[in-house]
Amino acid sequence: MKLLQINTTLNTGSTGRIAEEIGLTVMQAGGQSVIAAGYTHRPSQSEVIRIGSAWDRRMHGLVTRLFDKHGFASAGATKRLIKAIELAQPDIIHMHNIHGYYLNVEVLFNYLKKAGKPVVWTLHDCWPFTGHCAHFERVNCYKWQTECNHCPNKRGYTESWLIDNSRKNFYHKKELFNGVENLTIVTPSHWLANHVANSFLSAYPVKLIHNGVDLNMFKPHENTEFVRSKYGLSDKTIVLGVANTWKKKKALQDFISLSYIINKDIQIVLIGMTPEQSKDLPKNIKAISRTENQQELAALYSAAAVFINPTYVDNFPTTNIEALACGTPVITYRTGGSIEAIDENTGLIVEKGDIAGLKAAIEQIVESGKEKYSKACIDRAVKLYNKNDRYKDYITLFDRILNIQINKYSNL
Repeated sequence: MKLLQINTTLNTGSTGRIAEEIGLTVMQAGGQSVIAAGYTHRPSQSEVIRIGSAWDRRMHGLVTRLFDKHGFASAGATKRLIKAIELAQPDIIHMHNIHGYYLNVEVLFNYLKKAGKPVVWTLHDCWPFTGHCAHFERVNCYKWQTECNHCPNKRGYTESWLIDNSRKNFYHKKELFNGVENLTIVTPSHWLANHVANSFLSAYPVKLIHNGVDLNMFKPHENTEFVRSKYGLSDKTIVLGVANTWKKKKALQDFISLSYIINKDIQIVLIGMTPEQSKDLPKNIKAISRTENQQELAALYSAAAVFINPTYVDNFPTTNIEALACGTPVITYRTGGSIEAIDENTGLIVEKGDIAGLKAAIEQIVESGKEKYSKACIDRAVKLYNKNDRYKDYITLFDRILNIQINKYSNL
């Protein structure tokens, strides 16, 4: 089997690491792996195809901001990608995020319809079936079920400064994304699978495959003193938050509000902060910049008494399952598929924006003791979120699709 994956990033961020791990699993099974990505500054063990350039992405961003036509620029870069795909001759094409200022979806899907290759599309958010946004839940808008128009989230990702093109985008994407003969959609959460069933993508088969975590990396660290010492956290009860980027208006502001009412003996630690965001924080919030050092990240998860994910929009965040694998209970807002990662033995659910509820949930876990939850957290991660099992689910899916195709043509 030769697999070609397409994603915004290469081996960084949740989707980039997922694509990398799937590629490794294919190679371990004796296959070949190619990853095409817009942002390729990280190393990969797969063969890499770079899509476009920094200049092209800036122009795509400008088209998005001025005309609300995200996904409809980068035509030249996408045509070059198609030439690279034809040279690579993959048996199956696996798409992840096709938004992110680097691809022209019209050029890509017109090719996919003509090429006739099997396609798997893992949806990591809702952008594929809306006229504008990646997360409609931010504004609680369900127009995408019938027709996007007068978008209330125009200034959300993918941000448009002037024009609202959501209605035209909706129908353009609906026409383009339907009609691929052999396309299977994968969702990491039941929540997203249910929304796909109510969208214009409902004609496609949907397979649920949870995200996975590396249990050899993310596991309880008995000795966490090195990270405690490094960041000045000795003898502190740590409440941990992790994000690729922090949005001040939502989750970050909630942590700041929480810091004013939480017990003074508790230290909030936020990973993924920019230098600008780190300025003028309350004293009981420790800011740590984003890290690719997963061993250190696992140690910080292990050092924490509880992991907090006050996410307002999400599909199935890998941070939740990383925390569980390290034996750390999770508190999450009732958001998207985030609540699916935990049960009553491994964490607590709080309504969005309920700062007092966060405080009460933290106190409940701290008073009970982390030890009450740790074994159940680890057992749940091992049973449901072992990356080796979840990425083998993709191999099984690929094999099934390819066998169906072989049988189809052999019976002609």
